[in-house]
Parts: sequence; C-alpha cells; structure tokens
Amino acid sequence: MYLKYLTKVLLAALLLFTGNLNAQELKKAADKKEKYFRIAPYFAPPAEFAGIYGKFRSPLKFYNNDTVKTAARWKLRREEILERWHSLMGKWPPLITDQKMEVLESVEKEGYTQHHIRFRWTPNEKTTAYLLVPHAKGRKPAVVTTFYEPESALGLLRPDRDFAYQLAKRGFVTLSIGTTETSKSKDYSIYYPSIDKAEVQPLSMLAYAAANAWHLLAKVPDVDSTRIGIMGHSYGGKWAMFASCLFDKYAAAVWSDPGIVFDTRESVNYWEPWYLGYHTKPWRKRGLITEANPAKGLYLKLLAEGYDLHELHALMAPRPFLVSGGSEDPVHRWVPLNHTIKVNKLLGFKNRVAMTNRPEHSPNTESNEQAYSFLEYFLKK
Repeated sequence: MYLKYLTKVLLAALLLFTGNLNAQELKKAADKKEKYFRIAPYFAPPAEFAGIYGKFRSPLKFYNNDTVKTAARWKLRREEILERWHSLMGKWPPLITDQKMEVLESVEKEGYTQHHIRFRWTPNEKTTAYLLVPHAKGRKPAVVTTFYEPESALGLLRPDRDFAYQLAKRGFVTLSIGTTETSKSKDYSIYYPSIDKAEVQPLSMLAYAAANAWHLLAKVPDVDSTRIGIMGHSYGGKWAMFASCLFDKYAAAVWSDPGIVFDTRESVNYWEPWYLGYHTKPWRKRGLITEANPAKGLYLKLLAEGYDLHELHALMAPRPFLVSGGSEDPVHRWVPLNHTIKVNKLLGFKNRVAMTNRPEHSPNTESNEQAYSFLEYFLKK
C-alpha cells in the first residue's frame, strides 16, 4: 500500500512540476496507475511454470515447421492459423455489418437504461438480448456477455453471473446475449443452416454470432467501437474465447473457466455435438468419451492431428485477455498460455496474457472483481 501511495505522490509531483497536465488529467493518470497495480500480479506465472511450454505445438512454427522470427512473419502465420481452423470448422457466412436493432421495451434503472432488443445474429435467425446503457454522457467502452440465456448477466437467475449489470454500474455499455431456445431444448448452440445439416461447427457459429453482436454494439451512439470487449463463464467462456480469438475487433476478453485447452475433464467437453463434435442426430449420450459412448466428428480429427486451442489463443496477440480460472483451468494452464506470451514478446508487447485462479468452477465476488478490474484497465481511457 505504501508503494502505491508513494507512486501516486511522485507521479503527481512530477506532472505538476512540468505543468503538462491539469488537475483532472492528474487524477486520471493516478487512477490508471492504481488500476494497473490491482491487476499486475495476474500477468506473472508461478516460477514453476515460467517459460514452460509442454508438449503443445508452437504457434511460432508454420505447419511446414518453418520458424516465425519476425513480426512480419507472424502476420503470415496468424493468417495461416485462422485459415486452417476455419477450413476445419467450416467457413462463416458473410458477417452482418448493417445491423438494425429492434427495441422491444426500455426500462429506466438507477444509473442506466435497460433495453430489451432483437437483432439478427445469423443470416436466418434473430435473437433477443439486453442492452444496458449508462446515463453518463460521451462515448463509452462496451462489453458483450455470453451465457445460456441473457437474463443471467442481468442478475436475474444465477448468483455471481451478473456480468452485464455489474459492468454497466461501472460505466460500460453492455450487451447480454444467450442461446435461450436451444438451451431449453438441450441443443445448446447455433446450427447453420440447420441443426440437421450444419455446415459450421456449432462453437464456431457461436463465435460468428458474437461477431455480429460486435457490429450491433459498434453502431450504438454511446459506444466507442475501439473499446469493445467480451466476457463469459463456462459455456459462455468457451463462447467468449472462440469469439475473441476468431474475430479480431474485440479489444479485450475475459474467459471464465471454460477449459482453455482440450482435456478429458467432463466439463472441458469440446467433443460434444454442440461444440466441436457435431454429428447428425441421434446424438451421443452426454458425458465423457467411452467405448460404449464414443465421440464423433471434428473433435477426434483435431486430437489425432495434434491441434489444440493454444493456437487460437495466439490469435489474440497483442490484444489482452484474462483467464479467470477455476476447477477446469487451474494454475498449470500457464503452460499453454506461455506460448501466447512468447508471441506477444516477438511483437514487442508484455502483460497481455493474464490468469487468476480459484478452487471452484463457479465465479465468485473476488474473481469477478478481478475480471472487472482487468476490463476497466484495458478498455477505459
């Protein structure tokens, strides 16, 4: 605490002496420094995992094993990763950039207005969502929140999932989206063009829908389109991770315990048909892969050919992201994250990859505050 205080005092004294900033700017500079101190510990892996890369294939090697040694070469490698994964998962339809929002209802809340809206998130499907707009004047940062249904992020259904509400109280415009209909039917995802003949892996289509949600938010007059992030937990964490990795207009991201790489834990279930293991119905029984209950589809090909999700993480560089880890993303997940740290280092950036940890899968007050502080630091001016 003393170090934080001393830093503030010295900074303020220096700026006053040089006369470069007025009092308001001084306060902003001090606040920015304080925000950084809150999140600084999240960027450093424990000593036992620092510089450890495990058996993960390096994102800094082309698929022909040529090594990436410059930022210019990384640009080519990045394009190669993106092209390869889209070819594996299925090409997206054209993005819906001319978004038109239909307002169903508006309710005044303390400090913000809550709009119940409808918009088109796939070429053949509309969805309903909630748009929360703080009353403060001027263009604001914004965050898309993702989950099974949009009401959870408003604090109406499940504890400690009220991300949209809490961020709106902190001055963010927030857009809460969710797969309400398919979650009720236990199909859980988005299927294009239909659930019987999906041409794109469902988890990739969730990312596509979130990209269209970005275009919706970018047209809101109160939003600074250069400062839009995305945040989700568990199912929503997978959704937020794929969206931010595959769509580079998201400026920052928080992934809460999605399982950031392939694993055999039951909740890190990318093999399910609503994620990366799509197959036509009847679907396999939900649960772990066994001889009696095998997986099908792309997931098995990804494993057999040595792909893992750390390649997608690398697409974030140099955009910042936080893994809010719980039971599915414990501290040893720093091993795959080290690969993206290495990519950022090549690009001349540090402190862009962060992780916090808690024992339980569910988020809590502390982990949520850590996430909000991270988004405040990177998205607020």
